[in-house]
Amino acid sequence: MNPPIPVLSISGHDPTGGAGIQADIQAILSQGCYPCTVITCLTSQDTGDVRHIYPQPPDVFSEQLEVLLADIPVRAIKIGLLGSAAIAQCVATVLENLSTEIVVLDPVLRSGGGNSLADQKLIEVIRSELLPLTTIVTPNHHEARLLGENTDTAVAIERMMSTGCQAVLLTGGDEATPLVYNTLYSGKNVKTFSWERLPHGAHGSGCTLASSMTALLALGLPLEEATRKAQQYTWNAIKYGFRPGRGQPIPYHLFWS
Repeated sequence: MNPPIPVLSISGHDPTGGAGIQADIQAILSQGCYPCTVITCLTSQDTGDVRHIYPQPPDVFSEQLEVLLADIPVRAIKIGLLGSAAIAQCVATVLENLSTEIVVLDPVLRSGGGNSLADQKLIEVIRSELLPLTTIVTPNHHEARLLGENTDTAVAIERMMSTGCQAVLLTGGDEATPLVYNTLYSGKNVKTFSWERLPHGAHGSGCTLASSMTALLALGLPLEEATRKAQQYTWNAIKYGFRPGRGQPIPYHLFWS
C-alpha cells in the first residue's frame, strides 16, 4: 500500500470541531490524504458564533511552520482563518520559498454570525501577498467584494484574478437563491455548479469545501473535477450533519457516497 499524501492545513482552532483545523483534518482524511496542521490562532467560539480570536505570536507560528515543512514534503496547502496581518505575512514569506504548487485559500473574513474576523490590514496582506501565490481561492460573495475592492462581484473576481490567482470558486451558500450556485472561474473558463439548497446551513461548510478540494487536488485530480467532487462531498456532509450544541449543525465529515 502506498503511504497517504501529506496535505497541510494552516488555520485556526475551533473548540467545537465543526470548523477550522479539526474540520480540515476530518475532510482531508475522508479523501484519503494525511493531514498536517499549523494553528494560526485559538478561538473562543461555539456552534453559534465566534466571540474572540487569539492569534499566535508570529515568531512562534513561523518556527512551527518552517520546522514542519523542513521535515515533511507536503503536496498541497490549505489556508483558512489567519487571525492577523502578521500571521498572513509569515505564510506568504514561507510560500514564496516553497516548491509546493497547490495552494487553496479559504478567505475567512467574518464568522457565520456576521462578526468580522479580519481588519483592513489583514485584508490588504491577503490581497497583495497571498492571492498571487494561490492556486484557487474560495470566497463567498461578500468576501469576493472585499478582496476585489468592488461592489460588483463580477468586477471583483476579475480584479482578484489579475493579482495572479489562478482560479476562483465563488460560493453561493449565503445568497438568497432557490438553488445554491457556485461558480468556478479559471482563466477564461467559467463553470457554474448548481446544488439543492438544504433546509439548514452548517457551521464549518467553507472549511469542509476548501480542505476536501485541497486533498483532491493533491491526489492529482484536474481542477474542475476536484472542485465538483469537493462540492458533492460538502453537500453530503451538510445533509447528514448533526447538532451537538445549541447553534448551527456541523457537517458530518466522515460521510461519503
